[in-house]
Parts: sequence; C-alpha cells; structure tokens
Amino acid sequence: MSIDPEARRAQLVESAYRIADDVLFPAAAEVDRTGSIPDSHWTAIADAGLFGIAAPVESGGPGLELYQVLEIQEVMASGCLPTVFTWLQHHGVVISLAGTPNALLRDELLAPTMTGELRAGVAYAGAVPTPPRMRATRVDGGWRLNGYAPFVSGWGVIDLLQISARDVDSDDVIAAILPVDQPSPEIAMTPLHLGVADATRTVALAVDDLVVPDDRIVSRVGHADFFATQNIGLRINGTLPLGLVRRCTAILDEIGHSTAARGLRERGSAVRVRLDAAITDHDALIDARAAGAQLAVDAAAALIAADGGRGLLRGAHPERLAREAMFTLVAASRPQLKDLLVERFSARPDAHTP
Repeated sequence: MSIDPEARRAQLVESAYRIADDVLFPAAAEVDRTGSIPDSHWTAIADAGLFGIAAPVESGGPGLELYQVLEIQEVMASGCLPTVFTWLQHHGVVISLAGTPNALLRDELLAPTMTGELRAGVAYAGAVPTPPRMRATRVDGGWRLNGYAPFVSGWGVIDLLQISARDVDSDDVIAAILPVDQPSPEIAMTPLHLGVADATRTVALAVDDLVVPDDRIVSRVGHADFFATQNIGLRINGTLPLGLVRRCTAILDEIGHSTAARGLRERGSAVRVRLDAAITDHDALIDARAAGAQLAVDAAAALIAADGGRGLLRGAHPERLAREAMFTLVAASRPQLKDLLVERFSARPDAHTP
C-alpha cells in the first residue's frame, strides 16, 4: 500500500528528528574519538529514506519543498557533524543525476544513490577558483582531467565521486561521476587528518591525465550558470552552524540556562530568515552565512562557560561542539566568506550583531 505523498514528506522530517536525537547524537563523542562513522548510521539514514530527499517527484523522489530539505539537514547536523557533513555531499550528486541529459548514467546510478545503496561525494573545489585548480581538455570520446582537489570528504565511505573541472577552451564546467572502489594510477590521494570532524575521512586528490569517457559525464554547464547554482550550496552549508546552535541550546536548557538558550535560539531564527531571504543574492547570502558561523561559535562558547571546567574535558559535548563550531568557519567556505569572518571576529564587539 503506497503512502500518501504528504504523509511521506512529514515522515521524512519526523525521521530526521528521531535519528539526530536517538542515533547520531548519542554516538557523536565516540565518532569524534575514533574518527570513524559506524555503518549503523548509514543504515539508519538509508532505512529512513533520507538519502533521496533532494530528488524531485518525477525521478521518484519525495518532492520536498526546499524549506523541508533544509529543516531535515539542520536537524541532522545537530546530531553528528562528521556524519552529516559527509551525507550532505551526497545530495548534490542525486540532484545532478536527476537532471542529467545522460540517460544511461541516470538509469544506472540514480535509483541506488536515492536509496543509499551507493553513497556519493563531490569534488567541486577544483573548479571554483580562478584560475581553476582542476582543468578538463577535450579528447576523442571524452575528457582529460588534470589538477588538484584540496578537500574531498568521505574517502573510504563513498562509492561514487562527482568531480568538476573547467574546460581549458570554453571555461565551461564539466562534471563526471566516477567509481572510487578501485585505485587509479592517475589519481594520487593524500589523507588529511583534521583536528575536528576527522571522521569525514577528508583527503586531497591530485589528478594527472585522467581520461573520463563521455558516458561518465553528468553535466556540462557554462561558467556563469555553474556559479549561479552555488548559492544553493551556500544555503545548505548554512544548516551546519544552525544545527550546532540547536544542540548547544538543548544542552543549555538541560543544565539550567534556559534564558541563554532562548536568546541564542532567537538569534538563530533571525539568521535562518536572512539565509532564506538571500537565496538569490550572493553577497547577502555570504553575510548571513558568516553570521551563522559566528553564532555557532558564540553558542558553543556560552555552553562551555555555563558547564565550567568539565566542559573542557576531551570528549565532553561542550568541548567537541566548540571544535565543531570552528569547523563551520572554514568548511565549504569561499574567500569572501573567510575575509568577512576575519573582519567580524577582529572588529569591536558592538560592530556586528548577527
């Protein structure tokens, strides 16, 4: 018996709250300590249908509104940041496959990525800067990729990688989806050991004359169109600091600091409104994204101050959340965002109030 579409969407949102609070958060300290995300996390997320939340109805997806997708992602981020940061990358690949003109690639990979049978990650960063770090050159039957992707999360966790590069001739952005289960002599992988969220299994990739056939190309878009879509990614990444604020305020409530928790929640609501209002305004979105990251740092600092010395013990929730708040300052960032955060943190205390 098929479930009513509206009930299905409500069920997905409810599942996110349950998994964040009952599955992810209780294990977050252990994930941080071991640097490893348990398979049971991925099973719970897959069983709840949360790998396919970004897929449109016409592709078999739930047809969630953007605000529902963002709510799910924000709530999940309050559970375990390394798990959710790795999982967030997956949705970009689902969206690419759902919209690709490459029907054979879509038919092969979309369904198993929507169910979580295949987990996916992305390497966009090589195509973002100018000049780009990752370049694509047209060859017979495909493209030759050369360059560097400085931060790629999920290595050893993901099955597929969507890698983007800029065409040396047209500056179009070429995106390919590759399996990562077999070593390739054209790809050199260097593990990066992070002081926080090390369980994201982040690596740097150097690509040397990797030839990708046309049947692995998921998209080719103009340079301007590629950057126009980056606003959605910025908004999605804004769910990470707001998720941390949710968790910090919940703990503040538990330890008797409800007034502080209420004030931080009000600031979080204001940031959320700014993020949503700025979805088509890149500069305003960057400003709101900076406000969110600054708020996460403030919330974690308030929690440590409230909890006292025990909050500094390695593995304590306040200590871990403080490090994770720092992660949101730089993860999935852009030079403009970094500059704005430097300005905010070095300004007079009354100069900026997110």
